[in-house]
Amino acid sequence: MALPLRSGPRAVDPPAARGAGSLTPLLAAAGVSVTGDGAFLVAAPLLAASLTRDPFAVSTVTAAFYLPWLIAGLPAGALADRWPRRRVMLAADLVRVCLIGLLAALVLTGHAGLPVLLSVILLTGVAGCFFDASSQAVIPTLAGRDKDVLAKVNGRYWSIDTVGRSLLGPSSGSLSFAAGRAFPFVGDAFSFAVSALCISRLPSMPAAGTKQPLVSAIREGLAHLRRTRQLRELAATMAAYNFSYNVAMATFVLYATGPLHIADSGYGILLALGALGGIATGWRAARITRDLSHRQTMTLATGLQAIAWLGIATVRAPIAIAVFLGVIGGASTLMSVAASSARAALTPDHLLGRVVSAFRLFGIGAAGLGALAGGLTAQQTGLRTPLWAAVALLALTVAAHRPWRRATPVPAPAPALGTRRAPAAQ
Repeated sequence: MALPLRSGPRAVDPPAARGAGSLTPLLAAAGVSVTGDGAFLVAAPLLAASLTRDPFAVSTVTAAFYLPWLIAGLPAGALADRWPRRRVMLAADLVRVCLIGLLAALVLTGHAGLPVLLSVILLTGVAGCFFDASSQAVIPTLAGRDKDVLAKVNGRYWSIDTVGRSLLGPSSGSLSFAAGRAFPFVGDAFSFAVSALCISRLPSMPAAGTKQPLVSAIREGLAHLRRTRQLRELAATMAAYNFSYNVAMATFVLYATGPLHIADSGYGILLALGALGGIATGWRAARITRDLSHRQTMTLATGLQAIAWLGIATVRAPIAIAVFLGVIGGASTLMSVAASSARAALTPDHLLGRVVSAFRLFGIGAAGLGALAGGLTAQQTGLRTPLWAAVALLALTVAAHRPWRRATPVPAPAPALGTRRAPAAQ
């Protein structure tokens, strides 16, 4: 039974809510920058694979994309609540322009070894912590908190993210890497410059939180997550989902280009074809999730990923693998939409950056650990074993989540003193 988030007490819209149309610059920025990111996500492991064929060394590149959330995620969320969010996003984009541009120059001159690549990935990841905490908090600030509206807006957001990060980006990244190893990194730096220009077009928004001590601010966000049962369950499910995904995906580039004999350019195209499932799912997310609670949606996504990795482990045809990757793409979009919508519906505006970061700490931090575990597993037992390990972990997660259990409505906490309570939607 769907959780009735549209009635009863809930987190409220700030007075600045303007409607979904004011998010157009953010969606445009996402479309441009994630395309560059998608190229980077493919080019970085390809660059690493050209430097070493050691599975664990290659897996550290995947882990490096996620570990910044373990290092800086919570402080970034607290500071993003303290500072004006548009300013935070602009600064993060400009920092990433400089870092990725430096990497491109080093690749071009032949000085980009594995330590340099890892350092740039980690530092750009820290900047991304600030950007993501702010951008996710901006969505309910401008669009409001109605369940269907949030599902629609977040579905569009994650569809655009998938188009760039998993469709256009990977194919352009692998093809441009084949043409010249520096090209995908130059493109990513340019994409962040364009993103900064788009973000500058967002309406001005004051800081949502107060200038309390950093440690106290972090504790306040974690306390909200701990007190809200539904958010707690969803964060744990996302962590298990991401850990399992990266156990399988960390060395998938070696499995695809090795035993499956797929060329470097074909690897990116394979991932791009798999992204079609995520794009289609995101565009219809509001309709798909309308009669499901957020917990049921995330359990469904976890089960679909398990089925897909089972298929990938047992077939060798590239087209069949692309179909299964499409199932994973659709499942991941459902997971992202459910998590984003639940956070926005159940969290007051002045805490939203911190709760986003706490989710990412568990979800993306688990992804980094999963990548390391997948690399070690492949190193010791072979490249196919991580696929079977992911199937087992996901099946256990579905069973532990007890999808047959009836969802219990959990109201959001009352708004902070001084905020305006919106009337419950009818």
